[in-house]
Amino acid sequence: MDLPGGIPAERFLREYWQKKPLVIRQAFPGLESPVSADELAGLACEEAVESRIVVENDAGKPWQLHNGPFDPERFEQLPASHWTLLVQGLDHWVPEAADLLEAFRFIPNWRLDDIMASYAPAGGSVGPHYDQYDVFLLQAQGHRRWEFGGRCDETSPRVEGTPLRILKQWQGEQTVTLGPGDMLYLPPGIGHHGVAEDDCITLSVGFRAPTVDDVLTGFSDFLCSQPGAGDHLADPDLARPENPGAISNAAIERLYGVIAERLQDRRQLALWFGQFATAPKNADIIQPADEPVDRDDIRQLLAEGALLRWNEGSRFAYHDFEEDTALFVDGERFMLRGEARALAPLLCRSNQPAVAELRPLLADDALAGLITHLFNQGHLYLE
Repeated sequence: MDLPGGIPAERFLREYWQKKPLVIRQAFPGLESPVSADELAGLACEEAVESRIVVENDAGKPWQLHNGPFDPERFEQLPASHWTLLVQGLDHWVPEAADLLEAFRFIPNWRLDDIMASYAPAGGSVGPHYDQYDVFLLQAQGHRRWEFGGRCDETSPRVEGTPLRILKQWQGEQTVTLGPGDMLYLPPGIGHHGVAEDDCITLSVGFRAPTVDDVLTGFSDFLCSQPGAGDHLADPDLARPENPGAISNAAIERLYGVIAERLQDRRQLALWFGQFATAPKNADIIQPADEPVDRDDIRQLLAEGALLRWNEGSRFAYHDFEEDTALFVDGERFMLRGEARALAPLLCRSNQPAVAELRPLLADDALAGLITHLFNQGHLYLE
């Protein structure tokens, strides 16, 4: 598989991923923005949509942040320039934006965060900053000048008086102007500053990884919900201590053994992580179907040429064990065995699963029932 722009995925992952920035000219030739500025403003007025406005100079205060949802009148009160509207999760609400993600399937599904849309008039910016995740900055409309380069971290000086992490005394190492279809990849920790040269929309395709804290607390919580977690520790070979205040090495070894035994269960780790990594970022968009169907309805609709799609807010992934396969959909787990295991990679490969490959599998009542369940719960829909 190649990246947008024609670079082999293997080369990109080897030379650039989490290593250094990359400018890709015409990664998406002829790209037209999947959303207009007015549509972004409309989304920012919706309760279920996460949105923000950043104003560079707000009544003398630098880089002020305002969180949505907004009243429509709010946009009439903004200055003529030097502000930015940010709409998170654009791919959850705009199918055309979700389709852009198909070009990034060289990165595992579980690493995807979402697409954030940024609209700014000439001079608009969110200030020089750095992110803690990988991001592809795709120019969808207009032009934006980017300065980038140099590693930043928590010790990097910041501007005071703002809730944002704006870098102080910023000076980038490279400068580039992106037009529609151009794209800039930035690894975590690379400072960058984008300024709109005209009315522009930039789509930020973000890829996050969990923190060590996320993993430790999430997996330990999962283990605590498993059978046997409520059992008390036993010490039938307890020996009289020389000092009752001492915690013996034997006690520590017993504790270590209890913890190590559970941490060595890689099957449990994989089952937890699949559910954790596919938990939907926005559960509001995953709603049960208005008109539930049964297995025969699904079979007939697909036979008649209907196309199957993921809900734009859904996340699909799977993990193969020796004897079975775990399919994960929006934090739920489904175990597949035998020939049914073929369903998992088929469903997870693309946001539009290949119906021609899917139809033979639906001869199995259990698999047809699973697809029906996913449809009725809102994880899949038919075009």
